[in-house]
Amino acid sequence: MTERKILTAVAAVCALGAASASADEIKVGVIAPFSGPFAQYGIQYQQAVEAYQSQHGTAAGEHEISFIYKDVGGVNPDQSRALAQELLIRDRVDYLAGFTFTPNALAVGPVITQSETPTVIFNAATSAINKESPFYLRTSYTLPQVSVPAAEWAYEQGIRTVVTTVSDYGPGIDAETSFKRAFEAKGGTVTDSIRMPLSTTDFTPILQRVKDEAPDAVFTFLPGGPPTFSYTKTYNENGLREAGITFLGTAETEETNLQGLGDMAVGLQTAYHYSPAHDSDENRAFLAALTELHPDAVANWASVGAYDGVHLIYEMVAAAGSDGPAAVEAALGLKWESPRGPLVMDPETRTVIQNVYIREVARNAESGLLENVETGVIATVGDLGWTE
Repeated sequence: MTERKILTAVAAVCALGAASASADEIKVGVIAPFSGPFAQYGIQYQQAVEAYQSQHGTAAGEHEISFIYKDVGGVNPDQSRALAQELLIRDRVDYLAGFTFTPNALAVGPVITQSETPTVIFNAATSAINKESPFYLRTSYTLPQVSVPAAEWAYEQGIRTVVTTVSDYGPGIDAETSFKRAFEAKGGTVTDSIRMPLSTTDFTPILQRVKDEAPDAVFTFLPGGPPTFSYTKTYNENGLREAGITFLGTAETEETNLQGLGDMAVGLQTAYHYSPAHDSDENRAFLAALTELHPDAVANWASVGAYDGVHLIYEMVAAAGSDGPAAVEAALGLKWESPRGPLVMDPETRTVIQNVYIREVARNAESGLLENVETGVIATVGDLGWTE
């Protein structure tokens, strides 16, 4: 069957499902990795969904909401599209959500446009995704949204030369491009830009090259999970700090791996939109609900992206039920207080406007655990890559 025929079938079955399904039943399909090296994402999404429902119940307005989870494994756009079609045709879901990796998110664009299915991105962070369908909404972040503040803050700290090292795919290229543009606009110099294959596991040669070039700092982006741990560990163990090369990152000191980095992580600095150390009542309530259900759960950007994604879905369902275009319209401009701080769904980019925090790894005096302590804030930052 051709893709055009598949899309037509999706639209027809979705229309049938909308007409025949019970008016008070709304289904949400979540596509994420639940197996393989990035399975932590799927686990955290599901934990966050359960935490939100434990606080707010399973109904929005007159509608009961249920979630159906599908395992995409990893970066697999063909499987992502196939799962979206399965959820829409067989399971008759009204909303889609999840999407850890950019290629997986992009793969469903034609499907959701044809079926008019609101699709909430919990993580995938390339700015261009939302231009591919008016039915994408994003509750995570984009790489320009955090990379530009990182660049501007670095220059303000006296850093004048930087080598960038990023994973060679959409988000990494976004990070490299936006950091370089912002840093050089301030007057700094990016002396080298290194793009690393996604399959890279040994970062020693790359970081030795950085050390030999002796910049003031190295800026990096890698997808969360094993690569970030390996990269940060290699930075710590190969003498870059001792050589005076400042570490600048985004999620590279992420919480699921942070304790494993040990004391060498203390002092590492990142610019990012969430830390579980964030001081607010909303964050404390989120963490309490999460750990009550899952005592071993670790909160990070993946869990808060999903938590806010569920909130957005609840708001859309309450306003519009299963009417996809009306649901998206209801989401535009929506404001709420998240565990990470105030959020606004940007009507133009359909990515949340949010605070970006300068964070530094330190040991909590009471627990003795490492945490990303917020030391500064750049308020109300939108998707700075939208016009690029």
